[in-house]
Amino acid sequence: MLKEFRDFAVRGNVIDLAVAVIIGGAFGKIVGSLVNDVLMPLIGLALGGINFAEQAFTIGEAVIKWGAFVQTVIDFVIIAFVIFMIIKAVNKTKKEEPAPVPAEPTVKTCPFCFTEIPIKATRCPNCTSQL
Repeated sequence: MLKEFRDFAVRGNVIDLAVAVIIGGAFGKIVGSLVNDVLMPLIGLALGGINFAEQAFTIGEAVIKWGAFVQTVIDFVIIAFVIFMIIKAVNKTKKEEPAPVPAEPTVKTCPFCFTEIPIKATRCPNCTSQL
């Protein structure tokens, strides 16, 4: 069982996935900082000095932090857009393999008996018709 786990863990897909998760986490922190420290203060300033991180309202004892939700939505939109652009760039760099050229035919159909015969034949071996 330990050998199976080792084989699974060192398989290329698992390593690639682990690297992607680590880089994705770091990228998420960068985007979070961009939204929280750069974009939201500018958006708040444009809307009259509103600090979105502190925006909330209360219903009974429940506190609804809608400002934090708005920041999270903006985080998601930015991350989704960047991932879209990266995938689009990667797909553009992939070369499309040309369709394989069909091989020259080696047989033809006899017009009289409709059997397949060699392409160079001048007489059908089945019905003896002249081709």
